[in-house]
Amino acid sequence: MAPIFNEMEGKGGAVREPYARIEEWLKTLSRRDVDRALKEAEAIFRRQGITFAVYGDNQASERLIPFDIIPRIFAAAEWRRLSAGIEQRVRALNAFIHDLYHRQEILRAGRIPHEFIIQNEAFVPEMVGVMPSRGIYAHIIGIDIVRVAENEFYVLEDNCRTPSGVSYMLEDREAMMYLFPELFAQQRIAPVDNYPAMLRQTLESVAPPACKGEPTVVILTPGIHNSAFFEHAFLADEMGVELCEGNDLFVSDGYLYMRTTQEPKRVDVVYRRIDDAFLDPLTFWPDSAIGVPGIFDLYRAGRVTLVNAPGTGIADDKSIYTYIPDVIEFYTGEKPLLKNVPTWRCSDPKELSYVLDHLSELVVKEVHGSGGYGMLVGPTSSKKEIEEFRLRLKARPKNYIAQPTLALSAVPTFTRSGVAPRHVDLRPFVLSGDKVRITPGGLTRVALKKGSLVVNSSQGGGTKDTWVLED
Repeated sequence: MAPIFNEMEGKGGAVREPYARIEEWLKTLSRRDVDRALKEAEAIFRRQGITFAVYGDNQASERLIPFDIIPRIFAAAEWRRLSAGIEQRVRALNAFIHDLYHRQEILRAGRIPHEFIIQNEAFVPEMVGVMPSRGIYAHIIGIDIVRVAENEFYVLEDNCRTPSGVSYMLEDREAMMYLFPELFAQQRIAPVDNYPAMLRQTLESVAPPACKGEPTVVILTPGIHNSAFFEHAFLADEMGVELCEGNDLFVSDGYLYMRTTQEPKRVDVVYRRIDDAFLDPLTFWPDSAIGVPGIFDLYRAGRVTLVNAPGTGIADDKSIYTYIPDVIEFYTGEKPLLKNVPTWRCSDPKELSYVLDHLSELVVKEVHGSGGYGMLVGPTSSKKEIEEFRLRLKARPKNYIAQPTLALSAVPTFTRSGVAPRHVDLRPFVLSGDKVRITPGGLTRVALKKGSLVVNSSQGGGTKDTWVLED
């Protein structure tokens, strides 16, 4: 593996410019200061109820996500380069989804095999010919990015269905501003607290043409047992909109309504945090008890906007990921500004053969997997785990892709034995409506275990505040 890039220390161990003030600040902190700050941060998160569910864990179904008080920092110029690549990718992804459900020109051009789309379970045939408001399918996207060198970034995956984690980004910033206001007074840090207002602007901007006056927006949640329920409630509260479950909404006279303590209120935009299959029992899975019967027909008729649109998952399916550089070039006429990680498709017999011969060196992922589940990190796995995974891979090769083990960048993090580098990734949040809005920074996830490359909270990862310094 290549040497690990430390984002705070440059060549020869010199502190990189964006971290100059942080280095001075760290010298002033005693272990007692750190412990006190971490306790206060935990108390803040407990009061807010910031938890995530761990499925299949008998010890605790709800946990606090660990938080580290050393921020991760990007210089303004670094962020401008990243933003340009992110915006290019998001525009291409929306054009791609539109094309797949209409003319399918990219398939006719032979840039992607037809069966990779039509036979993919993330493709929703019911969306063929549907034109959403403003032609936008993925309104809220989380792009997972990793860094391997000073000027080298890779997109690890695209999250176009229901990307989560924005509440952690907002609460991490609030905690840091409360704990260390002097740090914010010393330098100009781009704000993130306007995200809920930007989200509401974006949602209102994609209201259906039939909407007259100010649009009514709701968040549709599966309910309190969902792992991201805290975030659903948090965003509803921050935006000043209603949080609804399926039985709070109903279709009548060709429109969607919300039950209230007075008369029903018409709804124009639904930010849904439930999967396609559960959205409407009359169109999708008939046994769904958390959806809204008839909502999809309203959507097809342009009477309500669903955010994100059904069928957007085709663009973030990991089997499609390998084609995204072609997608960007096809729809923009430009080379990708952000690179993909080199990837082997296990559905290809030759590529599968290579993967099986090099399992101990690779990261293997399920094409429909998320949250760090169902994956193999070869270099940190035992021989027994590798052999068990080999059998799974041989049995269902189409279900997997493989990637090299990248030397993810590391940032200083407080551990039990003091400050030490830990691997991180980044999930910037992008909003697409009347325009593209990118929150400066995003969610930095950190692998708290020494040497671990798995940053997911469900696998023991934590979060950090992410700063973009202004010029």
